[in-house]
Amino acid sequence: MHQAKEYYEKMVDFKQYAKVMLAISAFFYLGVLLPTIDKSQVEVIMMMIITTVFLVGAVFFLMRSKSYYKKLLETEEGQDFLIKK
Repeated sequence: MHQAKEYYEKMVDFKQYAKVMLAISAFFYLGVLLPTIDKSQVEVIMMMIITTVFLVGAVFFLMRSKSYYKKLLETEEGQDFLIKK
């Protein structure tokens, strides 16, 4: 039961990390789109690179979360833990 709880907590944490990274990438992308100040080409490219890095990070964390979800489904106590939560 202790391992199932640990997997569940990691699954939830990785989902939260992905959500945060997705939100940050959205703000950087909005910074590229909104014409509030004059931005040089280098600044725009840097913001797009940062946006891409955060999006890749979000996908990575979602994949990690899914792997822990699959580990929970493989065990009977993990399935019971998912049903209770």
